[in-house]
Amino acid sequence: MRAILGVGGGIAAYKAAELARKLVEGGAEVQVIMTAAARQFVAPLTFAALTGRRVITSLFPESGSADTLASAVAHIEVARSGDLLVVAPATADLMAKFAHGLADDFLSTLYLAFTGPVILAPAMNANMWRHPATEANMAVLRSRGHLIVGPEEGALACGVVGPGRMADPAAIAQAVFHKLSPRHDLEGETVLVTAGPTQEPLDPVRFISNRSTGKMGYALAEAAAVRGARVILISGPVSLPAPYGVELIKVRTAAEMREAVLAQLEPATILIKAAAVADYHVARVPEQKIKKTATRISLELEPTPDILAELGSKKGDRLLIGFAAETENLAQEARRKLRSKNCDMVVGNLVGRPGSGFESDSNEVILALATGETLTLPPASKREIADRILDEALKLRLALHAAQ
Repeated sequence: MRAILGVGGGIAAYKAAELARKLVEGGAEVQVIMTAAARQFVAPLTFAALTGRRVITSLFPESGSADTLASAVAHIEVARSGDLLVVAPATADLMAKFAHGLADDFLSTLYLAFTGPVILAPAMNANMWRHPATEANMAVLRSRGHLIVGPEEGALACGVVGPGRMADPAAIAQAVFHKLSPRHDLEGETVLVTAGPTQEPLDPVRFISNRSTGKMGYALAEAAAVRGARVILISGPVSLPAPYGVELIKVRTAAEMREAVLAQLEPATILIKAAAVADYHVARVPEQKIKKTATRISLELEPTPDILAELGSKKGDRLLIGFAAETENLAQEARRKLRSKNCDMVVGNLVGRPGSGFESDSNEVILALATGETLTLPPASKREIADRILDEALKLRLALHAAQ
């Protein structure tokens, strides 16, 4: 994968360094092109260090750095070498140049020579974003099939609160990999994923929850979206940005998660229940905060709805994947849950060990399958584990259909 990263001259240029890092981590070769204005905010050396490649900063080379012929066609050669062009930040000036075909620097010249997919991540003052000229330019760029990621609303560098903040680099990187992905084996599928913890109120201030961060569920949602699926992500309270191209529904309690899952069940073809839903909730939540005293207090807990079991009874032809986070007897517990909840696959992982389970970016899991097999996956990042789970899910569905 070869990505060309164009960096415009705005305060958000510093975020482009994080984008470059994420693209490289995802396996892309990244060629950075900076405008003269971008160099006022970030040094080219930053991008050179992150990508391992020389940064292009001028249409004309410095004396002695290249011959005349090479400099005359460099923008054509770079355009031919890239699979995708992503511009972040895409300033109002750059988008105006692109829309009207102006070519007075390397980036704008390359844009005219580039024939592949283009992603733009706008960043500017809110009034500039709302200006009729910018809106007209955006309409032109969208009509060319360019993907626009962002901007987001929030506090801007100028002190104004409103639209114009560049999208999160992680979301832009996901959009890039979505465009460049050679795998679209989930096109036509609707994947419903639950992720994160739930919070069951103890009183108006406190709640009962668990250590789930949602990283595994979000990795599954991202992987499914990159592979072409429509993804509905129902998430408990987490601090993760929504994966690009995913429909996000936020919930807090187990009851809210059940309601959201059942409301989104009909179009789903694959169900992945990765959320760590609380098993109990407080029977009677007081209206006022419970005051600290020197005496003990007792809480009456009631079971929360068993969402996985309910899905198992209603799944029909859908593929149902559950999760089992255990501290012992992992394979035995995963197979027990597979049978008792009527799942097609249960992903089991031991929690409490370094590099696996809650809060970690990596995982080590087993897959208990309805075919009777139990697979052990080697330790890997949760994103890599997500792809393996989806790979095995597609194989499993074929095997189950063949056995019918």
